[in-house]
Amino acid sequence: MLLTRMNRFCGVLLVPGTLNTGFRSSCWLHSCSGTESEIENIVRVINDHSFPDQPLQPTLERYIPSTVLSPSFVENVLGRLFAAHANGLKAYEFFKFCLLQSGYNPTADAFEKTVHILTRMRYFDKAWELMKEIQQTHPSLLTIKSMNIVLSRIAKFQSYEDTLEAFEKMERHVFVGKKFGIEEFNTLIRAFCTQRQMKEARSVFIKLHSQFSPNTKTMNILLLGFKESGNVTAVELFYHEMVRRGFRPNHVTYNIRIDAYCKKGCLGDALRLFREMESVNCSPTLETITTLIYGAGIARNISKAKELFNEISKRGLQPDVGAYNALLSSLIRSRNVKAAAALMDEMEENNIGHDHFTYHSMFWALIRSKEIHAVSQLYKKMTERNFLPKTRSVVMLMKFFCENRRLDLGLSLWNYLVHKGQCPHNHALDLLVTALCSHGRVDEALECSKQMIERDRLPSQLVLQMLKRILLELGESEKLQKLEQMIKKLQMLLPPSNVRRVSSVD
Repeated sequence: MLLTRMNRFCGVLLVPGTLNTGFRSSCWLHSCSGTESEIENIVRVINDHSFPDQPLQPTLERYIPSTVLSPSFVENVLGRLFAAHANGLKAYEFFKFCLLQSGYNPTADAFEKTVHILTRMRYFDKAWELMKEIQQTHPSLLTIKSMNIVLSRIAKFQSYEDTLEAFEKMERHVFVGKKFGIEEFNTLIRAFCTQRQMKEARSVFIKLHSQFSPNTKTMNILLLGFKESGNVTAVELFYHEMVRRGFRPNHVTYNIRIDAYCKKGCLGDALRLFREMESVNCSPTLETITTLIYGAGIARNISKAKELFNEISKRGLQPDVGAYNALLSSLIRSRNVKAAAALMDEMEENNIGHDHFTYHSMFWALIRSKEIHAVSQLYKKMTERNFLPKTRSVVMLMKFFCENRRLDLGLSLWNYLVHKGQCPHNHALDLLVTALCSHGRVDEALECSKQMIERDRLPSQLVLQMLKRILLELGESEKLQKLEQMIKKLQMLLPPSNVRRVSSVD
């Protein structure tokens, strides 16, 4: 989410007025020559395959006809694998398989997705291997975005020195023949700001700013980093430093400062900046007004939120899903669930689809109101539309279903996600297995745990310890032994940084 905000505010990926993430699956599911069912089938084949015990590429040759291997099809499959938290090596094998097909022209989007999947699982060696290969065969695919992905993950999982070394390595061995300039410098700073490592970001700025002449975008990236750290004072101090250095604030600068105040519930200060923006001929954008609508909701000023929403069309702008979500959030904060539900209907009437934030906000409101029937109805509506909720929504729904003894819905949600090629989050499995075991449904709990392991994810210690205790009590030592074998096999596959020793089962 933080990487998205960096992109949204600073111009790498501008999606005005929305809260879309740069790497989430909904942004990756473009229209393509392959049908939705073909995409889901391939994702299931990949997730269910026993790689590396058996090679994956011969299986792909059997299941993927050349007629569907288009750039958009590959992008969609990789997008689903990312959303499904699939094993990075499987995604890598799939992309390498595609590269070997004579009729396939790889895109930067597909390459970036593969790199992101690998680095998210800390397969950094494989990511470097892929980048070097692409440098030799398809150098045009190497983009600032791919650099941003890798550096951000290294900044998250490795040291400050490792990140600087990776930056230098990219210039020497990956982006060969390209002299790094301000764009690459901004990407390095963004990597630290994305992880809220502002001390490191400031250090890089001080260390290298004489080598790379900073621009307004550089300062906005740093300003956004301070904003994401939640310190309004730091935002204002750096803003004044930016002005002292001779940089002229633009609409991005104002949007960041307005958002900082809105997040703290200081709507008056945010509106003051809004008026100041207009007075200096810096036209507010749809994103500016959307941010203020959210701010009005945080301040529990629903009348102002509605006034700002109506102002969008008065300014000749068109409200998008982000603007509607902002008003929806404001209505929910004021506990007007009925009006929020009506707004969802209005979105449909205006052909504005519901996204992750829309569903999550409405589920949260209904759960807080203890509207069990309404939650199940909205859940049914969501699945009928084949919408894939994000992790936080899955966990929230699973908790609600299990606490209200609706194990039928909990299992339905689990099976729905697995059928779609997803691998639900560990916490969702914790909730479901605990509820199933407490109701004596051990075999179903064991099966869900196995499904996670088969998708190259280790269940939590809580789940494994619980299953061990219950299976021993039931005299099911053979089932426990099979589970232990699956875990040991997976531990050999995962990179050392990802392997958690499961002493409770071993």
